Amino acid sequence: MSPNASQLSALSRLFSPGVFREISQKGQSALFARLFSQTGIVGRSNQTVADAFDAAFAILRRAGYRDEYVYRAALTQNVLLGTHSLNSASMLTEFRAGSCKADLAILNGTATVYEIKSERDSLTRLENQINNYKKVFAKIYVIAGEAHVNSVLSNTPLDIGVMCLNRRSQISKIREAVDRSESVCPITIFESLRADEARSILNDLGIIVPDVPNTILRSTMRDCYAQLAPKDVHHAMVHTLKRTRSLAPLSEFIERLPLSLRPIALSVQIRNTVQQQRFIEAVSLPLIKAMDWK
Repeated sequence: MSPNASQLSALSRLFSPGVFREISQKGQSALFARLFSQTGIVGRSNQTVADAFDAAFAILRRAGYRDEYVYRAALTQNVLLGTHSLNSASMLTEFRAGSCKADLAILNGTATVYEIKSERDSLTRLENQINNYKKVFAKIYVIAGEAHVNSVLSNTPLDIGVMCLNRRSQISKIREAVDRSESVCPITIFESLRADEARSILNDLGIIVPDVPNTILRSTMRDCYAQLAPKDVHHAMVHTLKRTRSLAPLSEFIERLPLSLRPIALSVQIRNTVQQQRFIEAVSLPLIKAMDWK
């Protein structure tokens, strides 16, 4: 199957948070049924909803069609679940870093951000993204398709790592990222955090937050961060976010999902066990039944 632009859009949107949440909340999704009918995929009589997701993902994985979700899937499977585990590492998606939002970051012993440049992306915003990421993350990688790699190498500083996702969906490291935690910006990190996380980091660093009204609490903590050493703040941020944004409670749910659905499950993070079970049961249903979802 060679999808046209409309079919390619429908294939990508199948893996959207909206579809995932609707299935987990209702046990069905009219949006899924509509989008799948627009993909041009001919379903088999014995196919389940999970099989349908896998079939759609198999098309998206082909060189030339790959979108950001395919790259997320490769990073999730090869780095987060391959090199690390949900018990030892955490993953952030769409995490604020200055004026940008990071595609995906993995926290283990340090904080590493991955900027995805798929076949559908341009490199026009890359310099600005990297400048913002440097304020929050110790290590930065740009992961790109084979067509983009040379451009990424020539247009990024030598301390920025570069990865390539090849046609077989394997990741190779072209240039190693340099750890530069001593150069992050404590105030930018503070502005990326929830109030409870910001306070926890200060406590970890032995700083007592003054007892002030909530109306000035954030500005007070911001002043505290301005006095801190970058490397200390970065280390405490990793320690805190691994706890506050732990993925360990999702481990059992993730293991029950097909590979095609794991990236969206780790991004949306449905933690309600009733909704998790509802989702598992829904994607186990025959596709022919799901096409009647309303």
